[in-house]
Amino acid sequence: MTPPPPLRWWEYAWRLGLAALVSLVAFLVTVGPLAEADYEPSGAEAFWILLADPVLGLAAFVLVLQRRRWPFVVAALTAAFSAVSLLALGPATLALASLATRRRPRELAPVVALTIAATVSMETLYPSIERESWWVGVLSGVLGGAVVIAVVVAIGYAVGADREGRHTLRERAETNEREQQARVAAARAEERTRIAREMHDVLAHRISLVSMHAGALTYRDDLPREQQIAVARTIEDNAQLAMSDLRTVLGVLRSDDAADGMPEPPQPGTEDLPALVAEAEVAGMRVLLDNQLTQAPPPTTGRTLYRIVQECLTNARKHAPACSVTVSIEGGPGEGVDVVVSNPLPVGAATPERLRGLGLLGLDERVALLGGSLDHGETGGRFVVRASLPWAA
Repeated sequence: MTPPPPLRWWEYAWRLGLAALVSLVAFLVTVGPLAEADYEPSGAEAFWILLADPVLGLAAFVLVLQRRRWPFVVAALTAAFSAVSLLALGPATLALASLATRRRPRELAPVVALTIAATVSMETLYPSIERESWWVGVLSGVLGGAVVIAVVVAIGYAVGADREGRHTLRERAETNEREQQARVAAARAEERTRIAREMHDVLAHRISLVSMHAGALTYRDDLPREQQIAVARTIEDNAQLAMSDLRTVLGVLRSDDAADGMPEPPQPGTEDLPALVAEAEVAGMRVLLDNQLTQAPPPTTGRTLYRIVQECLTNARKHAPACSVTVSIEGGPGEGVDVVVSNPLPVGAATPERLRGLGLLGLDERVALLGGSLDHGETGGRFVVRASLPWAA
């Protein structure tokens, strides 16, 4: 049930003013002709018309102020008052309209019946100057009352339907706003994850090279001057490459208006794998690349394949620097791409569970987005990463 909206003071005022006008008109229309016809009521009739009727009408006005708190009770009581009080007719009409806005037939039916009965009672209580017969007066009162009641109930139903519609629209707008805020928050979280994944994939490789050569300078202070200069030059070159890669990644992440939704070039692919292996070998690693692809895969698959090999070489350089790495790639159109990267686990190396860092988590996400699969773990003393990618994502 939709709760009624709060009313301002002027909304209370015009409702009560309309109810007072209805009561006053009903009183004057009924009592006025009696006065003009020099009707002399008895003592009991005069007491009722001049004192009891106004008191009951005032009580009905006090009750109708609580119609929103107890709609059924107030409507029933004011209808009962209107059976013997002309001045209670206005509050009874207002309470009936307010009850009709709830659109509950089980509540409305008994109040409507009570109101019709009150109409019959009023015709009996107050004499009519032009009374042809008692039945004619009662019948005309019932018919006229039924028409008025039908109009009041219809107005109440219309107000209730309009109120329900506005409440539904308001709830729908609030729901849409909450959903939009949730979508924005999810998009922001997804973009943060995307940025973190790209930054890790690109910079971890370069920074690991810089860290390894810087560590060599720290622990090998007996190196000849020429070798120290060569290592320092390698550190400088990789630092510059890292800055270049960082600018590239930031440019890619800012390109939200790409027509096809693809990152802007340059982006690495399978054709860049030999250069990646050469960099690793210059850094002192031993890498065996076995690329048996029949042709270059689509850009998205090639980029993901490159990131897998890059992350595996970075992990091997961190955790097994003296071990050789084997990279095996095979596949073709209609078959997909299978890549296996493995390296021996040296004695005292971290357990495979501890090797599962942000890089491998990022690879899981990349491969899952393409609809592929990735698993990794220890097999026969070697740490192996296997991935299967669809040829076209």
